[in-house]
Amino acid sequence: MPKDPATLLREHGVQVTAQRLAIMRAVAGRPHATADAIAEDVRADIGAVSRQAVYDALAMLVEKGIIRRIQPAKSPALYEDRVDDNHHHLICRTCGKTVDVDCAVGETPCLTAAADSGFQIDEAEVIFWGTCPECLADNSGEGD
Repeated sequence: MPKDPATLLREHGVQVTAQRLAIMRAVAGRPHATADAIAEDVRADIGAVSRQAVYDALAMLVEKGIIRRIQPAKSPALYEDRVDDNHHHLICRTCGKTVDVDCAVGETPCLTAAADSGFQIDEAEVIFWGTCPECLADNSGEGD
């Protein structure tokens, strides 16, 4: 069972505020949302809040490891609350739908760096791009 957001904030040394709780609810309720979408959800939940306040809170929550930020190429940052593992993402090139995908098990040569250049590697971030089933179905009739 997921931890209570207020408890999670306290465990990370973060003051509990209505705004931070609303942001955490928004991220949990709509994984892989943009900061602007999260701000809309927060406003619907608690009323007026500035976009900058949401951006600042998201940055702090990412820094504390409470939420995760992913940055797909040529796309706005996306936020999620699944931070307890090193999972990856599938993103539809057509509609932008983003879903979690667990790490491959067994031999994963693409996740093993050929040379570490002296780095101690602790994470690999992979984004798989393609077309989701809904967009494939929508496009199946084209060109007939």
